[in-house]
Amino acid sequence: MNQMNKLFFKVHVILVLIIVSAGNLKAQDLNLIPYPSKVEVLKGNCVLNNSPLFTNNKGLSGLLHFFNEEVGLKQNNMDKNGGQFIDLKIHPSSNVYGSYELETFEKQVTITAADSAGLFNGLITLLQLYKSANLVNNKLVLPRLVIHDQPRFGWRGFMLDESRHFFGKQTVEELLDWMAFYKLNRFHWHLSDSQGWRIEIKKYPLLTTIGGKGNFTDSLAAATYYTQEEIREIVDYAKDRFITIIPEIDMPGHATAATRAYPTLSGGNAPGYPGFTFDPANEETYTYLTNILKEIRTLFPSGIIHLGGDEVAFGIAAWKNNPGVTKLMAENQMTDLNQAEFYFLRRMGDSVLKFSNYLMCWDEAVSAGLPVSNTYISWWRQNHPESLDEAISKGYKIVLCPRLPLYFDFVQDSTHKSGRKWDKKKFNAYLDIYHFPENSIAAGLSDKTNILGLQGNLWTETVVSKKRLQYLIFPRMASLAEAGWTASSAKDDSQFNSRLNAHLLLYDEKNIYYYNPFLPDQHPEAIDVKKKGDQD
Repeated sequence: MNQMNKLFFKVHVILVLIIVSAGNLKAQDLNLIPYPSKVEVLKGNCVLNNSPLFTNNKGLSGLLHFFNEEVGLKQNNMDKNGGQFIDLKIHPSSNVYGSYELETFEKQVTITAADSAGLFNGLITLLQLYKSANLVNNKLVLPRLVIHDQPRFGWRGFMLDESRHFFGKQTVEELLDWMAFYKLNRFHWHLSDSQGWRIEIKKYPLLTTIGGKGNFTDSLAAATYYTQEEIREIVDYAKDRFITIIPEIDMPGHATAATRAYPTLSGGNAPGYPGFTFDPANEETYTYLTNILKEIRTLFPSGIIHLGGDEVAFGIAAWKNNPGVTKLMAENQMTDLNQAEFYFLRRMGDSVLKFSNYLMCWDEAVSAGLPVSNTYISWWRQNHPESLDEAISKGYKIVLCPRLPLYFDFVQDSTHKSGRKWDKKKFNAYLDIYHFPENSIAAGLSDKTNILGLQGNLWTETVVSKKRLQYLIFPRMASLAEAGWTASSAKDDSQFNSRLNAHLLLYDEKNIYYYNPFLPDQHPEAIDVKKKGDQD
């Protein structure tokens, strides 16, 4: 069955190439994801050398590194004798960051943009055109095109949780490659939680040697984490792909791994959640966390640190039996534990803003009184629209990432067994993501200046292997890219499905284990964690 499926898709792509060669290509036949804002198809073809791209502007030549690597061309031939010239121009043609214009001529390509990010986005579009190009006598045949393009949202993100299960540098860099291929530009990296601490902190080595032990499925697993040198290498790797990395150090809840390493800073034990919180009444807590975040800031130049701030309620009951918290509340005239939680977030927010530009929190923190001008809110609780309304009314900048439909740990088909469903029935199919935010309570918000953009989140309680990681991400990452880039008026299921079909071939070439929504049996569901009663 697999070989027959591959043959079907290859025939589809070959037919597209024949159309290109015949000069009868229509704009909607281009296998581009996300689809550009405006495409004009001209008569004739663009014939290019099958060789590395080079440009005369040395200041822009670094942009071509990712492109030439992705098409498998040796960069040491990037000169007039062995390369293919591309004209890259910085020109203030649009005030939308990341916008670009691309034109293919008979023997050359020109990309014009107001900024380097726009040039990179144009190169990504060209890269996707290369992937579908016909190769004749070692010449690449592309259609003659004029493309005017700009993103719908500035923040087009993806989040990976590596506390529950750790995947390592190679897997993260492969993920960043695909993010770049789909013009996703924010990588939210969840590096600490109850199950494990995953980043080296020089001042507090026990965070990794003790806090780094275990994971969601094996509490005795050897410590796994990123050294600071690895972090720097990954940050540079992302920067070359115009991706900003936002680190998350979760607090005051989800702190079990950290309090296991340094138990004197624990807020106490709640039923089922031992050491889940930091102690908001212990002054050493704030010194400790501030020192950690100072090191985090030196590793991540984004100017944004995510403090978490979610689900503190799971462990906050421990504070009732903490004399220090009782005293803190009395001294500050607090009437409930939530006020102690918000006190903690404000203090840590102040610490972050002394050495960083912005702080970020999940939407539970909307009521904490964090500074509006320097705080971003990740809205994830689709069942709490009031938190979104409050964030908007207060003027916070918001990233939309609700569980429905943007949590990638949710199953993507009604027949799938491993993963989450909402109310035991709602799941996140690829077209649900494609039609976000129009199909949600966030519909109509894209025109609000508060909305930075959107983000897909992958929590890894059920993800142990790279195989399952890929199965949950692909092809939904393509849907996410289109949701973040393409205007709602331009969305069309039939056209998107046609383009997505062609991209499945690209996954095959890279040995990606993906879910095929058109032929669901092609790749059986990848299951790492079985529930009781599940059958093989």
